[in-house]
Amino acid sequence: MTTFKRFEDIKSWQKAREVTRQIYQISPDEKFFRDYGLRDQIRRSAVSIMANIAEGYGRKTNKDFANFLVIAHVSTAETQSHLYIALDLNYITPEQFTEIYGKLDEASKMTMAFCTHLLRSS
Repeated sequence: MTTFKRFEDIKSWQKAREVTRQIYQISPDEKFFRDYGLRDQIRRSAVSIMANIAEGYGRKTNKDFANFLVIAHVSTAETQSHLYIALDLNYITPEQFTEIYGKLDEASKMTMAFCTHLLRSS
């Protein structure tokens, strides 16, 4: 198992938390806020990233942890896809899109690298 004492110490969880905060900060914009389906879905998928990392950590085995990291990775891709819709509908600026998408990319890469490490060490 990992040597982390708390899931809050995991870098990919920290990055996911940062992105989730940004998603919540941009989604109250008037046009975005009125699109209830997209607003709620992008929030849920962002929250899912950090929640699955934390839940995987709580499972206490490398195999289970790795499985939840894969789910977090999938939620990252889902959030990125929702960002495209928000961009296309002018709910967010190209700069916001680029910044958040990039952070999601980082979180995804960290998550999958960690997953690979866990599976190799099992």
